[in-house]
Amino acid sequence: MPHIDTLLAQAGRGRDPRTGAISTPIYQTATYAHPALGQSTGFDYSRTTNPTRAALEEAMAGLDGAAAACAFASGLAALTTLLCLFKQGDHLVVAEGCYGGTYRLLDQVMAPFGLTVTYVPVLDQAAYRAALRPDTRAILVESVSNPCLLVPDLPGLAGIARTAGVLLVVDNTLLTPYWLRPLELGADLVLHSASKYLAGHNDCIGGVVTVRDEALAGRLKFLQNAVGAVLGPQDAWLVLRGLKTLGLRLERQQRNALTIARWLQEQPMVTRVHYPGLPGDPGHATLKGIASGLGAVLSFEVQDRATLERLIAGVSLIAYAESFGGVESLITVPAVQTHANLSPAERLRLGVTDTLVRLSVGIEDAGDLIADLGAALALDPGMRNDRGTSAGG
Repeated sequence: MPHIDTLLAQAGRGRDPRTGAISTPIYQTATYAHPALGQSTGFDYSRTTNPTRAALEEAMAGLDGAAAACAFASGLAALTTLLCLFKQGDHLVVAEGCYGGTYRLLDQVMAPFGLTVTYVPVLDQAAYRAALRPDTRAILVESVSNPCLLVPDLPGLAGIARTAGVLLVVDNTLLTPYWLRPLELGADLVLHSASKYLAGHNDCIGGVVTVRDEALAGRLKFLQNAVGAVLGPQDAWLVLRGLKTLGLRLERQQRNALTIARWLQEQPMVTRVHYPGLPGDPGHATLKGIASGLGAVLSFEVQDRATLERLIAGVSLIAYAESFGGVESLITVPAVQTHANLSPAERLRLGVTDTLVRLSVGIEDAGDLIADLGAALALDPGMRNDRGTSAGG
């Protein structure tokens, strides 16, 4: 198989033999004319399949080493359709500390339909085994948890799932196929929020699921068409374009993240840094054992609420915004944004404190990013600029 850098650069190439277009065209069409009665070009209706989306799905299947891939309108649309593989009365074991939208979907949307969930600590292998029941159908875990960046033992979980005869579903949004291919470690389905690193420019929403088994892939494709939460051709093209520079972006973002994480460790107003790229981080050895990269998202806790408010108001280069994975650096407060739907007690138990900050590191100059953070942390709270935020950075 070609190197992943080659697969990324060639994603979608050669899909238009009539013109020889290097870039996959955007097939902005709802339907397709048939050659004759009972004949089809292979494309009938764009909810079912679309040439631009098909090019992305083919590329993602190749990158993940999957039998097939399905692209959806968002990461949550992908997860929702995946959950339709299960039925009323089925049970899932889910790692704690996952994305807040995953909690919301499972607890507030799927629970009324009879899908039950047991949440277990991310790193506790015994807890996964203990949570298994006769009606358990899957284990769902993130390759790196969001936002506290815990790293589970994926090969160990694959063994637990295989012994129990249940599926292992891995959300690999934070690492992408460039750094980790969970299907090769024994996962059955891999979920990606394509809005993040895959597209990489904070300009589209999308989701992808890749599947190891042909029969299971067929079931998911049926659900993709039946549920209809598919990715449109414009956004499919944007994700394809993003894939071509994924490796280049990730290498720069990872280098920046490690530099910033080391700097944060030295700041007196920062009480803890979560980043598995740091040798002293609890997840460092595990991540080094399964992945080829360290990630480019980090989180850190500041000493008090006043410091948090000063930081968020003071950054000017780094945008205060949800999401991660784009070329621009973003800063987020999970307790009031991504995980606001959890109760305060639950957030505290999971380590999502009121003073926890998540930083998605972009491709800017690392020195400029550090200067922006440093100025905001050191800023006199009484100083404001014309737009009502602190005049730091």
